[in-house]
Amino acid sequence: MRKMSSLSSLLLCLAVDVVVAQVVGVAQLSPRLTSHPFLALWGGGILRACVLHLLIFTSPGSPQWMKSHEGRQTVGVLSFLSPVYITLLWATGQSAVELLWGWHSWQGLLQGYAVVAVALLFWKRYMPSLLAEKWQVPAQKNGASLKRLLGYMKPYTKHFVAVVCFVTISSLGEMAIPHYTGKMTDWIMNEDEPEAFTYAITVMSVITVMSAVCEFVCDLIYNVTMSKIHMYIQGHVFQSVLKQEIGFFDVSHTGDIVSRITTDTNTMSESLSEKLSLLMWYFMRVVFLFGFMVNLSWKLSLFTALGLPVIWVVPELSGQFYQSLSKKVQESLAKANDVAMETFSSMKTVRSFANEDGETKRYEKRLEETYSLNKEEAAAYAASTWTNSLSSLALKVSILYYGGRLVTGGTVSSGDLVSFVLYELQFSSAVEVLMSYYPHVKKAIGASEKIFEYVDREPRVPPEGSLAPQEIKGHVHFRNISFAYAKRSDTLVLKGVSLELKPGQMTAVVGPSGGGKSTLVNLLERFYQPKEGDILLDGESLQSYKIQYLHDKISVVSQEPKLFARSLKDNIKYGKEDATNEEVYRAAKLASAHKFISQLPDGYETDAGSKGDKVSGGQKQRIAIARALIRHPKILVLDDATSSLDTETEFQVHQALDNLRKTEKCSVLLIAHRLSAVKQADHIIFLQEGEIKEEGTHDELVQKDGLYAELVRKQNMPFQRNTGVDNEERSSEITGVN
Repeated sequence: MRKMSSLSSLLLCLAVDVVVAQVVGVAQLSPRLTSHPFLALWGGGILRACVLHLLIFTSPGSPQWMKSHEGRQTVGVLSFLSPVYITLLWATGQSAVELLWGWHSWQGLLQGYAVVAVALLFWKRYMPSLLAEKWQVPAQKNGASLKRLLGYMKPYTKHFVAVVCFVTISSLGEMAIPHYTGKMTDWIMNEDEPEAFTYAITVMSVITVMSAVCEFVCDLIYNVTMSKIHMYIQGHVFQSVLKQEIGFFDVSHTGDIVSRITTDTNTMSESLSEKLSLLMWYFMRVVFLFGFMVNLSWKLSLFTALGLPVIWVVPELSGQFYQSLSKKVQESLAKANDVAMETFSSMKTVRSFANEDGETKRYEKRLEETYSLNKEEAAAYAASTWTNSLSSLALKVSILYYGGRLVTGGTVSSGDLVSFVLYELQFSSAVEVLMSYYPHVKKAIGASEKIFEYVDREPRVPPEGSLAPQEIKGHVHFRNISFAYAKRSDTLVLKGVSLELKPGQMTAVVGPSGGGKSTLVNLLERFYQPKEGDILLDGESLQSYKIQYLHDKISVVSQEPKLFARSLKDNIKYGKEDATNEEVYRAAKLASAHKFISQLPDGYETDAGSKGDKVSGGQKQRIAIARALIRHPKILVLDDATSSLDTETEFQVHQALDNLRKTEKCSVLLIAHRLSAVKQADHIIFLQEGEIKEEGTHDELVQKDGLYAELVRKQNMPFQRNTGVDNEERSSEITGVN
């Protein structure tokens, strides 16, 4: 109802304005005003302004924007547009008789409404930002601005200067054909000497060839330069993502991240490379074409320029719609990619549960959402193209009509008219191309929004420390640590945990799953920061050290280590590329991996495959252990790292680790569910529900007959019930467990 009331009020204002204009027009024909037409002109403008203001402020259904300062300005422009324009023409000596007596006609009123509507759109689009800049008013920043995208081109300024020079030469060369075509028309009609005709053909041919050569060189330089920029942008985004904290990857889907780095950067770069090239070419053509048009006839040029705002407004509106729609399309594609990557990475699970059809339906559902957005995008593009073509056609017809009148009046010669028409046809086509490709650049801006979110995002980690001593002992002290993950910030995973890792000793942490064992490892590697407490390394806070230095001194082997799609030797050398072959062989022997690697057809050059799928689980763990040992760590963390090894291999690995910690005095943190290696630890900690329940040596904890003893008993006798067995017998039973 409110919309209907606003529309009715607007229509009423238009109807009253038309009636007032017609009344003034009739009064202008009276004997008293016939000799003073300017009096009726300005009196009509004042009367229209007063009546419209009165109607707007007294009508209850008037839209709020009409009652604002902006609405009053609009009414003022509408009322005084014709008086100001006609008076200006009269003052400069131009013919204004026809406009002076016909300003109140239907044609004059419609033209006034059209001009005011276009001016209002341009005012709302451009003036707020200009005023904000002039008066230093802080305007809202758009992170994905075209200016920022163009900032990536600054290192290649010399290349683009060369491109602009070649574009200028090529564009000037293209002006020769319309120019000499018009000259030939005059020569033919005036029957001038025939040599002039031959000379014009020769000059046009030479200039056209030179223009084509310059265009070729320009395209070559431009495309090579844009390829470099695309490579830099993609690498910069990739580096920015890598710098984020581990918590960022916990809440962000891998498919979403990969889509931003690949699909979005490609969309942005292609739009900037191809579409921006066309915009640059046609912009130069527009500038030169309009210059030559003004030189031929300023009146026709002015008439052409007055029709351009109609063509400009439509692409601007469609460009804003393209920008918002493009972002939705990219987000939809990212969701579809996420489903595909999740399915392919868990293919064994999908096949085990025979859920191929279910995953296909999930993927198709995401694609349907993308398809619906693509339909909207296609419809918007078709509507924009149709509107552009229609407005361009109307402009061409109007120019031809007005130009014909100037020719019949003797203002423009026949040759100049031919040249102008050719220039105008190229000019209109160039403007149409500019306007049609502008939404594509806006689309690139929309696709870059998420990219710049990654680039601008500051990693949520404390400032990096400065400590990087030549030697450290590797004495780690967890002091009253409490921690909760961001996804479950109200649930503490660790509650006031305190423990020590001493050089040359092995500290084992055991307990049920979900107790917080792996969280200790994450905190030690500074993947996360404790909510309370502190972690000390050789008496200094862990945050005081450089991150790269810490990762050089701390090596971690997880239960499911990740290998990369490269050779086994490169996997062992990962992060220590300067390691020699002897160091690789030594680390592999310590990890009991040298024997099986040597038996492979390609030996150490064997490709591990994607995520190490070309080697078994046990082999993968031994390669990961070798990767950790080659760094000569001062702190070695084994997070259930031998769970996939057979008993003999596990014994050999632990023997090597035992020798390593004693000879190199490194601190070892062992997290295990199988207790065969835990018994050899110097200190054992039982962690349950984020709290330390028990600690001591194996024998001490067994004698205590608490939670640790119960865990040992369950692993030793998984299918037996201990009813009727007293504590003393159970303790003796547990003590003999191997």
